[in-house]
Amino acid sequence: MLPATKSGRPSLADVLPSCLAAIFGEPNSLALPPVDRAVVLLVDGLGVSALRARAGHARTLARALTKASVATAGFPTTTAANLATLTTGEPPGIHGLVGYTVLDPAHDRIVNQLTGWDDRLDPATWQRATTVFERASDRGVTGVVVAQERYRHSGFTHAVLRGARYVSGKSIADRFAAARQALDDVRQGIVYLYIPELDQAAHAHGCESQKWRDALEAVDSELSRFVPLLGEREGMLVTADHGVIDVPETSHVLFGDDPALVDGIRFVAGEPRCLQLHFEPDAGTRFRDNILDRWKAAESGRSLVLTREEAIVQGWFGPTVDPAVAPRIGDILVAARRAIAYYDVRAENQTGRNMIGQHGSFSPEESAVPLLRFGAFRLPGN
Repeated sequence: MLPATKSGRPSLADVLPSCLAAIFGEPNSLALPPVDRAVVLLVDGLGVSALRARAGHARTLARALTKASVATAGFPTTTAANLATLTTGEPPGIHGLVGYTVLDPAHDRIVNQLTGWDDRLDPATWQRATTVFERASDRGVTGVVVAQERYRHSGFTHAVLRGARYVSGKSIADRFAAARQALDDVRQGIVYLYIPELDQAAHAHGCESQKWRDALEAVDSELSRFVPLLGEREGMLVTADHGVIDVPETSHVLFGDDPALVDGIRFVAGEPRCLQLHFEPDAGTRFRDNILDRWKAAESGRSLVLTREEAIVQGWFGPTVDPAVAPRIGDILVAARRAIAYYDVRAENQTGRNMIGQHGSFSPEESAVPLLRFGAFRLPGN
């Protein structure tokens, strides 16, 4: 069974473009009413499933969560791809950030899309779409990003947040305060507030841990103070880039010591729950088909195993994939259907195996994210 790529729900690509349209009183895909200022809170790693399971720790968030307030995170369910989708309004097949680690064809290497930027990877051209902040600026609307200081000068920030003014805040409370100040400082504007603490707690301790619940409570507490401060012409949306699923070490699937699966594979990219395998350039069609068949025989009982071409036709990376982006996608994709994670035993760095919370594939826990409305965006009856 292939996952449905058209759920009928809103997607992250709808969020910021709808906010910009609302500022101009224009029709938009989320049917947001006219406002002067909009704030989008992105809580990294906050899936609908986890929020519902821990509703008692997040009363403000949970009260706003209904069947109608659920959105679909794009594939792969990873931060680099989905934050780019959020800020450009485009799917990975257009903006080009197609995974956590991806092939840089021009330099024959794998690059980390969050931390691997260098002078050979230009943020202005690698991320191929204009951002909503750039489009807002062209129309006289101010864009402000509120996040931790350590992200200010990263290549990823320059790729996906260009066009916005960057404001930093150390703690969650500091960032909410900075967001309120940013709203006060502009006549028309979009404020994007980024909270990474839940995702960090999930990776280190799992989304069922006390650390994760503590982070959730901290976000909810600050949100409960922030919402009453929204003015009559200020709307707020709360969403996430993906959810999280806990994968114990006993569910790690180790590969790399069996030549049958890695013969002719030049690079292993993607993430533990969605491998992207790239062949050596001289690998022939029959050879590639044989390796694909071996992966299917070994893993199709617990993962979806597709070629790049099949994934593109199925719309995994959006309805359209730019020809310049396609080579970045793996020749073979292995997307986990069960609570497992793949690790290459040949990799020099094995620290990733310490992660408990994981994401990257299609499960509802990973792909269903909240889309909560507050202030002027609040729906009647909520």
